[in-house]
Amino acid sequence: MDEKRLEAFEKMFAAVRSEYADITAKMEKMKAEGKVKTVTYQQLLARKMTYQNMLSMYEIYGLTEM
Repeated sequence: MDEKRLEAFEKMFAAVRSEYADITAKMEKMKAEGKVKTVTYQQLLARKMTYQNMLSMYEIYGLTEM
């Protein structure tokens, strides 16, 4: 059971980091295009903050250095 939990955690952690990077890249592109006041940009910002919070929690609990 522990191996499966660890594997699931590693998959989730990788997915969160990947999604955070994708969101950040999309936001940078939109910012360069002057689209920071669009609904899409605001939605991406909200998602970025959510993923950033998740990554911060992983770091607080020492789970990012595995």
